[in-house]
Parts: sequence; structure tokens; C-alpha cells
Amino acid sequence: MTAFPENLLAKIQKRKQENALRVLTTGNFEVDFSSNDYLGFSHSTMAAEQRKANLDMQQFDSDGSTGSRLLTGNHKAHENLEQFLAKYHSVEAALVFNSGYDANLGFFSAVPQRGDIVIYDAFAHASIRDGIQLSNAKSYKFKHNDLEDLKNVLQAYKNYQGNLYVVTESVFSMDGDSPDLKAMIALTESFGAYLVVDEAHAVGVFGEKGEGMVQSVDLNNRVFARIVTFGKALGCHGAAVLGSELLKVYLYNFARSFMYTTALSPHSIGVIYTRYGIMGQDKSDSFYRQQRSKLLRNIEFFKAELKSLGLDNENYLPSNSAIQCLIVPGNEQVKKLGYRLNGAGFDVRPILSPTVPMDFERIRFCLHSFNTFDEISGVLKQLIP
Repeated sequence: MTAFPENLLAKIQKRKQENALRVLTTGNFEVDFSSNDYLGFSHSTMAAEQRKANLDMQQFDSDGSTGSRLLTGNHKAHENLEQFLAKYHSVEAALVFNSGYDANLGFFSAVPQRGDIVIYDAFAHASIRDGIQLSNAKSYKFKHNDLEDLKNVLQAYKNYQGNLYVVTESVFSMDGDSPDLKAMIALTESFGAYLVVDEAHAVGVFGEKGEGMVQSVDLNNRVFARIVTFGKALGCHGAAVLGSELLKVYLYNFARSFMYTTALSPHSIGVIYTRYGIMGQDKSDSFYRQQRSKLLRNIEFFKAELKSLGLDNENYLPSNSAIQCLIVPGNEQVKKLGYRLNGAGFDVRPILSPTVPMDFERIRFCLHSFNTFDEISGVLKQLIP
């Protein structure tokens, strides 16, 4: 085997010195407080729920993918799902990508042009930042969820000749908090800016049928584009960009992460369709309604228990989502706490810098519909000094 490049080895050694080197684990913990499977879709009896929802899956029978969708990989199943998603999310069109990362990379590398400006939240996901870096547009960040700072940046470029794009997330992955979407939309409209919202951690959790936060507050017609991801609450894989028909046509002509990759298999498309079909059931006692109700109860119980145990202090990041965080400054300290929680049987992962800013390392709890009150209380009691 050839020698490993010295400059790459130095970067690994630096991560080790900073106690920030990531490792792949397959821990077998009793209680899940780490996965994005908020509703338990990934390990539920989907076949039974599929029958209850009366879903026809024959359209997704196929041997698999045969190429990119612009060549031989475009099945009728893809088009049917995109039509379904457009109707479900009340937009003109949807375009399915292979993952949330691919969707953000494709969108932000292709849509903003040279001469345009992208203004993004300082805590925007890495996939958004990577896409922006691949574009020819200039980019500036604004303070996290700070509309006054966003206004100042917009004001500075109000006479700019190019397009202004503003980017945020409806639920931030590392904080669990949300922007004031109504106020943000009003602000961006006043400057003629295009608003783009990543809804990865909101779909399935917010909205009566899991449509996401933007739709739940009836703002979908005032947003230029939304990115919805299926690998979180839906427990499967893939993503879609929601917007106008023209945006869809533009993306499948210019978004390289869509154009130059093998399409999702019809089977994968079928799983997405199944999860949406289950979410869309109107019955009050449907599987989705029950699971979502349990999740929301668990979120409220977590917050109440945090307060009753005296842990609701300046280290807690307020959140109404399934993501709840406690700041534990320093990689070494947060890793020690993570190991202690793991040793007690709880799958809770420490979030290290540089994933989050230094001194803002944290323990991140992902709550689920299947967590019990006893489990939530048990893991929080482990945090009592």
C-alpha cells in the first residue's frame, strides 16, 4: 500500500489533539435519543399501515435504477411521486433528489448566479454552505435567527443589481430552534429577496399531516423554494425541492447533483410514497396521528421535566421541536458526559466543535414518539450534578 500523504496525516493528528476526531460506531444502546427517526417509521410494521392507508404499490415494482433520470433512470414512479408531493405540499412542482445533501448542493450551486448575493443564517447546515461555495454568487451570513441583523445586511445590498437570496431552516439541526418565519417573509419581501427554507427537521413533525412548518402557518405561496428531506421523520431516504414549474425545469437542467447521478430506485420511491400516504390519512386514530401526538407529548414532558429537575438554565437551548440541546463547553467535557450517558444505556451523542462553534459543544437529545416518560426522566436525572 502506498504511503499516506503527510499533510492529510497532519490534519488527522490535529483533530486528535483537539479531541475532535470522529469515529464510526455501531453502539447497541437500550434507549434511542440520537436518531432522526422521530416518529418510529423506520422500525414500524409498514406493511400493515400501508394496507390501512389503501396504498397501491404496484406502480413501484421494478428491477431497479438504470442510470440518471436524464438518461434511462426516469421511471413513471418518479413522476407520480413528484406530482403527489406537489399536491401534498401545495406547490406547482417538486423535484426528487437522492438525499438532502444532494438537494442543497444542487440547488445552491446552480440557482444563485455570478452577480447574485446569498444571505444565509450563521447556523445554516453544512450542505447549504457547501452548495453556496460551489456557486459563483457572493455570500454573507447574518446572526442566527436575528432579523435585525438580516435587515442590516439586506439594507446594505438593497441597490445591488443581482438577485438577493435569503436562506434559513425551519428547524435548525444542531439547536432545534426556529426563526420567526412570518416576520422573515415580510422582511425579505420588502427588499424583493427570494427566500429559501430548508425543512429537513420539520417535515413529519409540524403540520396536521406533517407538511412542515412553512405550510403549517400558510406561507408556502410566499417562499421561493423549500427543501424537504425524507431521511429524518419519514425514516427513509431522499429529498425534494419544492417550488415553481420553472424552478423544476431549471434544476434538472443545471443542478449537477441531480443530472450526474444514478436515480433513486423505484423501490426507494415507493417507500417515500408509502410514508406520505400514511401521514396523509384523515382518520383521527391513524398511525401517523397517534405517533405525532406521542412525539408532541414527549417534547412537552422533556421541557417540563428539565424544569422540575433544575436543568432549565442558561445552558439549555429553548426549542419546541424534537431536537433538545444542553450546552456543555469543551470537547473533552461533552465527550465525558456522552460516555456516561451511554454507559447508562442511553444513546445520546455529544456534538463537538468544529461541527458547532468552540465553547458551544452540546449534548443533543432527539426525542421520538416511542420514547417513554420514564426513559426521558431517566436520562435527564443522569445530568444532575
